[in-house]
Amino acid sequence: MSANDIQAEFLLPTQELREDLPFFTKTLGMRLETIFPADDPSVASFSGHGVRVRIEKGAETSPGVLRILTDDPDGFAGGQRQLTAPNGTRVVILPKTPVVDQPSTQHEFVVRRLKDEAPWVIGRAGMHYRDLIESRLGGSIIASHIRIPDGGPVPDMVHYHTVGFQLIFCYKGWVDVLYEDQGEAIRLHAGDCVTQPPGIRHRVVEASPEIEVIEIGVPAEHVTTIDHDFTLPNGKGDPAREWDGQTFVHHVKDQATWQDFRLPGFTARDTGITAGTKGVAGIWVARRSEGETRAASHDADIHFTFVMQGSMTLEAEGQEARQLETGDAFVIPPGMVSRYSDASADLELLEVALRGDFTTQLA
Repeated sequence: MSANDIQAEFLLPTQELREDLPFFTKTLGMRLETIFPADDPSVASFSGHGVRVRIEKGAETSPGVLRILTDDPDGFAGGQRQLTAPNGTRVVILPKTPVVDQPSTQHEFVVRRLKDEAPWVIGRAGMHYRDLIESRLGGSIIASHIRIPDGGPVPDMVHYHTVGFQLIFCYKGWVDVLYEDQGEAIRLHAGDCVTQPPGIRHRVVEASPEIEVIEIGVPAEHVTTIDHDFTLPNGKGDPAREWDGQTFVHHVKDQATWQDFRLPGFTARDTGITAGTKGVAGIWVARRSEGETRAASHDADIHFTFVMQGSMTLEAEGQEARQLETGDAFVIPPGMVSRYSDASADLELLEVALRGDFTTQLA
């Protein structure tokens, strides 16, 4: 028996079928497929919009909710967004193409220390997760520390995300990822990173044992869509191609140039992500260098930092000093004066800012 010989339909109840017929055919634009018995119809099947429903008088089931997705909601059902059928089925009209809904940032001072946390949470495909910003700043960002203890092939499918910004930073080990228009799989080594522009198709292929990555997503909740018809690799495309205004950025640690950081006493490598995202986000890796550190404030909407190595003391106005070590993370809200003091010689920080073209004011 082939798949074409099988049909599935959703069962819905009705009290009086003749009241539901015009709603499902005319209001919702579905096609009547079957109806019986002829002398007093009590069962009917309708098809349309990718589903089939069976409405049956006396069916012992709830009327349910029918979600209809369309990119022309104003032209469907008279522009109504919510309707109720005579049988009680609630109908909700939604955009077919997911859109980014960026919540306003709820600013707060956040410190997330590795030693203070509960054990890692086991998520999909056996991956272990740590949430680095528990509040997610009101849903504006998610920062995850992810590890795959065993490594090896990853059971992933070609997919894409409806996001405003997304970063994959390889913290430890290596990982192979296929990206649309980027040729064969890209191997990210520790210290390398890529942006995943909105809508770019990609698939994780394989990872080393004990692989760890830092993943940043804006907003915190975003839609992931599986693309069953897209095959990777798909060759190399135009390197200047943009996805929703952003180019694909692949930063390689071993090819980076170190320069003075925005804060005295540190040096940094710019990943090029500010330019690649047209200022949407900025990513830097900073190290302790020579000279005294100074207090400063910034005007970034979101400013997140992960301690990749070493230790330091975080001083922030109105807060007690915090001793930070490898694996800790913190968020400094805009306008708050802070200082990184007592930094160890091996201190290395991953700094994430949205926007990336923010300014710093030394105190």
